[in-house]
Amino acid sequence: MKNESVIKRCFCLLLLLVAVVMTVVADSEWQLVWSDEFEQDGRPDSTVWNYERGFERNHEDQWYQSENAFQQNGLLVIEARREQKPNPTYRENGRYWGQRRPTIEYTSASLNTRGKYNFLYGRLEVRARIPVAGGAWPAIWTLGSGVEWPSCGEIDVMEYYHIGGVPHILANAAWGCDNHYQAVWNTRRIPFSHFTKHNPDWARQFHIWRMDWDETSIRLYLDDELLNEVPLSSTINGSIGNYSNPFTRPQFILLNLALGGDNGGKIDDSAFPMRYEIDYVRVYQKQN
Repeated sequence: MKNESVIKRCFCLLLLLVAVVMTVVADSEWQLVWSDEFEQDGRPDSTVWNYERGFERNHEDQWYQSENAFQQNGLLVIEARREQKPNPTYRENGRYWGQRRPTIEYTSASLNTRGKYNFLYGRLEVRARIPVAGGAWPAIWTLGSGVEWPSCGEIDVMEYYHIGGVPHILANAAWGCDNHYQAVWNTRRIPFSHFTKHNPDWARQFHIWRMDWDETSIRLYLDDELLNEVPLSSTINGSIGNYSNPFTRPQFILLNLALGGDNGGKIDDSAFPMRYEIDYVRVYQKQN
């Protein structure tokens, strides 16, 4: 009986060793090919990042401007602020919703790598601490180019906002159909309580969002927990996108902090300034 017990223990240890070796081998397949570590205080690297300006989408309440993005103590900080000033694009009978707002009530920043860096397949990893106050809508996402949205493809590695007053973290992908500006969505909405019940200090800490993207699927993770898996066999555009698959083409990276609008919910004015802090953005690809 003792010999059997020893053999069983040795077998279990062997299985554990094999699992560790397999994990190490799998991780060693990934090679860092691009990153921004935000080490220098001051402005983000202009050879990498562009800024959106103005009222952009989703009837959001913030005016985007570059002044709200800066690097400090090894972090990229996107800061949302309450500040009132005239809307320079205001038109009483403006065709665009953003033009019909006479004043700016909130400001924030949205950065992207369009035209400066994009990638096809690989692992995108972002370590960040997000604001979770009412109205906050931080995001990590990617978009394709060369065709109108959503036929260009959109991957939401992370979104956070309130749904029916309840905070959620989302992991999504979108592509086109036969109608202009109408998306087909594969969406996962995870109540924020799923994370805080295990870790009451979750919102005070940094977390790692990850996308693993290859020729077969898009897998979205938070702290190594798989949130959503999207098979590329399902992500075929409609007629506007010529029935192509947008996720077989390069995508660029976006980081932004929106407020309110269609999805953000009621804004907590006592929570300003809100800070969305990004430690790093890294892209890995398999060595082969």
